[in-house]
Amino acid sequence: MAEIPFEKNLDSTLALVGDPYRFISDRCRRHRSDLFETRLLLQRTICMTGPEAARLFYDPDLFVRKGAMPKAIQKTLLGEGGVQGLDGGPHRRRKQLFMSLMSPEQIGELIRLTAVEWRMRMRAWTSIPNVVLYPEFQRLLTRASCAWVGIPLADPEVDARTEDIVALYDHAGSVGVRHLWSRSARKRADRWLANVVEEVRFGRLHPPGPAAAHAIAWHRDPDGELLAPQVAAVELLNLIRPIVAVSVYMVFVAHALHLHPDVRDKLRSGDDDYANLFVQEVRRFYPFFPAVAARARRTFEMNGYKIPEGRRVILDLYGSNQDRRTWEKPEEFEPERFRRWDGGQFNFIPQGGGDHYANHRCPGEWITIALMKQATEMLTQQMAYDVPEQDLQIEWSRMPALPRSRFVISNVITRPAPWATATA
Repeated sequence: MAEIPFEKNLDSTLALVGDPYRFISDRCRRHRSDLFETRLLLQRTICMTGPEAARLFYDPDLFVRKGAMPKAIQKTLLGEGGVQGLDGGPHRRRKQLFMSLMSPEQIGELIRLTAVEWRMRMRAWTSIPNVVLYPEFQRLLTRASCAWVGIPLADPEVDARTEDIVALYDHAGSVGVRHLWSRSARKRADRWLANVVEEVRFGRLHPPGPAAAHAIAWHRDPDGELLAPQVAAVELLNLIRPIVAVSVYMVFVAHALHLHPDVRDKLRSGDDDYANLFVQEVRRFYPFFPAVAARARRTFEMNGYKIPEGRRVILDLYGSNQDRRTWEKPEEFEPERFRRWDGGQFNFIPQGGGDHYANHRCPGEWITIALMKQATEMLTQQMAYDVPEQDLQIEWSRMPALPRSRFVISNVITRPAPWATATA
């Protein structure tokens, strides 16, 4: 077999940290290959991109997740003992728990709760000279997601809980003080929700039956045992944290609307089909999470190269969504391209690929789409605002990447909700 192209430097960690979204695809183009090998944190690692790489990566016969994620990410973003680190039967059973919470009724309840928060915040924004959307969306989604899982927050604790939840994903890829803050936030959040789980089990807290706090507190793994409170806390955060992280995509919704006024005009008509196309294009075009990691379960071949058993492999999510073999002119923002998309499980993977039930594809993907559609409606139909002069350049070295200004709006005016107009 041919030798895998290798980066001729001692270690590529700093290069990856400096440009986490484009690091893999740029080097794949340089090597004229869908994969190459390098060292990350001095460990040999294969990096790969594209739909064929994604198809192999999500084959459970070829890859496992256990031991693949760097400890720094495990101790901040993901936590320890959660569904992302499981394989085989234990993964399927735990994943089924999450999928049971993704019914249309459950997602509809989250959207209802989020709409309440939107209306409250929009009223407040009318009296604020300049509104920075990113922190506003974080707070809004923290309140809504906690209410949805069955643990509503008292007003005095909202800001502190929001800061800790945001730190889990906003600082996870950082180094130095920000990373230490993320680890500290993980410990506080795990303690808080482990206590919530014990309160539920001892009958001192009564979330409604369909709520996630109830379902996770009483979930049993294949051995018939309840989850340890610390593990149950990690799984609760695996619902709350990704919902709050949709604040990143919501900022990109505002960014796209501002840069593409023709698209905004089409969305003002309330065309639900076009709103779907728009949201999918935001998810394809903008950076969210750069890559995911696994280890080769056994030795196998890819494109004439040998992938050795146990080797850590990183799949490029962002670059795969820009792959020219799937997407014509991927550098352009064009919602209509999704009318031509074949619906493949491996050529559009902003939140992972494969099957939601069987693979490590984010179970909250439908929630993400619903929240982004809601944000699109709110920003185009239920409020008017100005976008003052600001720095809207995206910080590519940051994870998650964001506009430098975090997107500022001013002179907010609210419009009546459609139901209010209908009943007036």
